[in-house]
Amino acid sequence: MEEKTFDTPCGPIRYWIDAQPASGPALVFLPGLTADHRLFDRQVEFFAGKRTVFVWDAPGHGASWPFRFDFSLRDKALWLDGILTGENIADPVIVGQSMGGYLGQMYAELFPDKLRGFVSIDSAPLQRSYLTAIELWLLKRMEPVYRYYPWKWLLKQGPNGVAASAYGRSLMRDMMLVYDGDKARYAKLAGHGYRILAQAIEADLPYQLHCPALLICGEKDHAGSCIRYNRAWHKRTGIPLAWIADAGHNSNTDAPERVNALIASLLDKLDSNPSADGGRLTNR
Repeated sequence: MEEKTFDTPCGPIRYWIDAQPASGPALVFLPGLTADHRLFDRQVEFFAGKRTVFVWDAPGHGASWPFRFDFSLRDKALWLDGILTGENIADPVIVGQSMGGYLGQMYAELFPDKLRGFVSIDSAPLQRSYLTAIELWLLKRMEPVYRYYPWKWLLKQGPNGVAASAYGRSLMRDMMLVYDGDKARYAKLAGHGYRILAQAIEADLPYQLHCPALLICGEKDHAGSCIRYNRAWHKRTGIPLAWIADAGHNSNTDAPERVNALIASLLDKLDSNPSADGGRLTNR
């Protein structure tokens, strides 16, 4: 994987790409809030050499620093498209975990004809109708919550809250240690992420998926109301939903073999039917 930089008015974005092979759609891995590119290490290891593989440290995360927190979810999608266009990735399959899944839906809203496929890992629909008023209210007020708790408590509870496996918890702790000694940055990063998510939801756009899609959710995902959201998302849209046994919110780290197999299965379907569209898999 080659490390590269994409400059924005708010700061640099670091990303990694393996473009050596490349037949079929490229895989674009988008980590969740406060996680960095290492979240997808097991997926990159599995797919590198088989597909064009891309992963980034989202703006303000990890090595994508320093970065001003005055951007929106739409800005992130536009920057992502700028990177993909520069790398000649014309038909991406976005695999987004948590916040990365929300970003994937924003990308689908802005560039509906570009997205070849979409995989949501422990994420949720971006449409306003899925959230209660109190959930939306809370999203805009999370930074003080993160500032309130001691860093040692966050460092312990954070990994336990998102992962069920020893590997998943250890990895999340390592990613959190990037912010060790700078809890203010961590709180700002989390608070800003939730706030721009709320703003995107309040925009009340269609956020429809016009491509083949797959929902993945850990059976032990206790982050927010993710399980409830995914059940409703599947019921309303007909998008296939795969439950991952013994996995938490970062199910791709708790059960990488299972998640890799699901992603590979979607890719196989795309390869066998290049003209496929979302059909009944449209996210209404």
